[in-house]
Amino acid sequence: MNEERNVATYRRWFDEGCSQGNVDLADELYSPEYITHALGPQFAPTLEGLKMFIRALREGMPDLRCPVEEVVAEGDRVAGRFSLRGTHSGLLLGIPPTGKPVAAGVMVIARFDEAGKWVEDWASWDQLGMLQQLGVVSLPGPQ
Repeated sequence: MNEERNVATYRRWFDEGCSQGNVDLADELYSPEYITHALGPQFAPTLEGLKMFIRALREGMPDLRCPVEEVVAEGDRVAGRFSLRGTHSGLLLGIPPTGKPVAAGVMVIARFDEAGKWVEDWASWDQLGMLQQLGVVSLPGPQ
C-alpha cells in the first residue's frame, strides 16, 4: 500500500508541481528535512533549493511539461523516467531565450518516509543534450 501511495505522490509532483507550476505543492508532499543529491551548486540541496530550481526551469520554459513515462517502486523507493519538455522562451539558468523546443530525458530515484513524505532523491538528466538542442554547445567534428 505504501508503494502505491508513494508512486501517486511521485506522479503528482511531476504533474502538478513541475508541469502545472504549482511549486508550493512541495510543502505538502515533501518532508521539511528533504535533501536532494540532484541540483547544481547554484541551488541549495533543500526543499527551498528544489522550488527555486523548478521556478528557474519554468522561467526559461513557461510551457514546461514533465510527463512521467515509467515508474517502479520497491519499499521506500520510487524510481521514474520522464522528460523535461518545453519551449525556451525565457531566461533559462542564465541562457537567453532561443525560441527552440527542448526535450531532455530525466531519471529520479526518490526515498519516502513512513508518513509518505518525499525525503531524499537522486537524479540524472541529459543536460548536454538540452544544451545541444539550444545551440549553446555542439559536438566536436563534422556536423
